[in-house]
Amino acid sequence: MENIYTISTNMMQTTAIAIIMLYVGKFLRSKVNFFERFCIPAPVIGGFLFAIIHLILKSNGIVAFEMDVTLKDPFMMVFFTSIGIGADLETLKKGGKGFLVFLLLSIVLVFSQNVVGMVLAKVIGESSLLGLACGSLTMTGGHGTAAAWGPDLEAAGLPAGEVIALAAATFGVIMGSLIGGPVGSARIKRHKLKPASNFVGGNQTVQLEKTRDLTVEDFLKVLALIFVSVGLGAILKNYLKENVTIMGTEFNLPEYVAAMIFAGIFVNTLGKKEAFKINQRANDISGSLGLNIFLSIALITIDLSELKAVFGPMLIILGAQTLLMALFAYFLCFKVMGSDYDAAVLAGGMCGFGMGATYNALANMDSITEKYGPAPKAYFILPMVGAFAIDIINVLIITGFAQINF
Repeated sequence: MENIYTISTNMMQTTAIAIIMLYVGKFLRSKVNFFERFCIPAPVIGGFLFAIIHLILKSNGIVAFEMDVTLKDPFMMVFFTSIGIGADLETLKKGGKGFLVFLLLSIVLVFSQNVVGMVLAKVIGESSLLGLACGSLTMTGGHGTAAAWGPDLEAAGLPAGEVIALAAATFGVIMGSLIGGPVGSARIKRHKLKPASNFVGGNQTVQLEKTRDLTVEDFLKVLALIFVSVGLGAILKNYLKENVTIMGTEFNLPEYVAAMIFAGIFVNTLGKKEAFKINQRANDISGSLGLNIFLSIALITIDLSELKAVFGPMLIILGAQTLLMALFAYFLCFKVMGSDYDAAVLAGGMCGFGMGATYNALANMDSITEKYGPAPKAYFILPMVGAFAIDIINVLIITGFAQINF
């Protein structure tokens, strides 16, 4: 392949291709029932399509791409820092006991996924880092965390870490969507459960208060907080790396986690004052934009040929993770959350965000409640845990497990 024609793109051209493939993904999702049914994200569809086409072209000696990914990390930082901005403690308190119990369950799941992944990887003769890549990093973490940690996995010694993580996350999204409905429905049928009789009305959607139009100032505040948090986060990361060790290994806190911490501190202190208050709709839009472009860039630039060496071991570990998720939701989640109808719906939803993302969880719960009736408590608890609480805790736990390379 010495004479293969190579196309080089700068950072703007790479981003342009990423956005185009994002819209290709949106189009395909609207036309292909499989993608719509399992809530496969548009950047994953478009990004993997480009990666597959690139693999075919490169393997046949036709053309290869060399892409500048300079803008990938900035978009990633926008997404993750926006999660920290959304971590309003007052909102979390409203979830009450149910929120805390479900959050604790989710933390147990995160630990279990990492233990199962890393131990099983060693049993089959692979690096424990492969187990981490197929653990909560990609299962509970989803594509965003997978793409963010890919380079760190490679730096720690896992070849093709980013490709492995993104492939594992895609597997998780599909399997989490496949098992969620059956898990919840099985509990409902077995115990002949019914929706709470005191529920009034059939609309699951929370009625939002009327909001004003967004302004440039709203987005400027969000971006200002994001960039300041990222800057302070870099200082904290370097300080911890130079001064803190875990089991003799320097503490390598991901920069985006440090940024999330500073953003969360701001919104729960100074950000409570009217002059500094952040508009959460503007923050959500900024975070979504960052995630979509970041994911698309990450996926169009991966080399799928690097999966060959670990494809078999990956399937073994991911199969075990699927079994763990189904059993955890069916037995533990259902029992701990009250063994009632809402608990059954939550069990189905947990399969979605425990192996994918919050929107997969909501899709799972929608499929159950469309058939059996509304579950308002489940719809109130799960988004609060899945949207940001578990994301923040998950990356902290992953950081701890990443220091254990055995």
